[in-house]
Amino acid sequence: KERKHTELLMPELSETTEQVEKYLQSRGIHSVIIRYCLEHKLLFESADYHNAVFVGRDESGVPRYVFLRGTCTLGKPFKCEAAGSDKRYSFCLSPEGESRRAAIYEAAVETLAHLTLEGRADKYRLSLGGVCAPREGEQRRPFKTPPALDALLARKPEIQEIEICLNNDFAGRWAAAHIEKAYQGRYRMVKSLPQREGYDYGDLAKE
Repeated sequence: KERKHTELLMPELSETTEQVEKYLQSRGIHSVIIRYCLEHKLLFESADYHNAVFVGRDESGVPRYVFLRGTCTLGKPFKCEAAGSDKRYSFCLSPEGESRRAAIYEAAVETLAHLTLEGRADKYRLSLGGVCAPREGEQRRPFKTPPALDALLARKPEIQEIEICLNNDFAGRWAAAHIEKAYQGRYRMVKSLPQREGYDYGDLAKE
């Protein structure tokens, strides 16, 4: 069910970022990119469980979206959006200078990972905050365009190209095909899923 927007619940933040930096470096993220996100207040460390806190901001720089990612490498990873998060302002890295291109990812870590692999801040890099897809064999559900992408395109009308960088699994391929179809004709669509099945860009950066 659609939830009403409430005030964003920002977790209590740690005074240090040592654990988050160590975790992201272990995932293959370049230290320069980590430092950039910290300095621009797009990344924090929570005080309680030392989660990585990825922040999306509106045009005025006000935090509107928070995604928490556990930094413990044992067991199933913790992932959660903070209460009151507005997906229209999901985590996004802006290019250096002007750009007419946008790349989309399922998660914030994959956004940082692809930038690490390419080494160029030449386009908007947007995390969709996950994708919604049926499980294999389930009845196909109606497709809805990602609110994070729709909002970015509305804020940045100069964008002409969308690069789809979702995960190369069933959900990622299903969402990629529907996103390509939904925006075809209005934008130049480029599909750039990892070539290895079952992989995402976070896996490739770690390797």
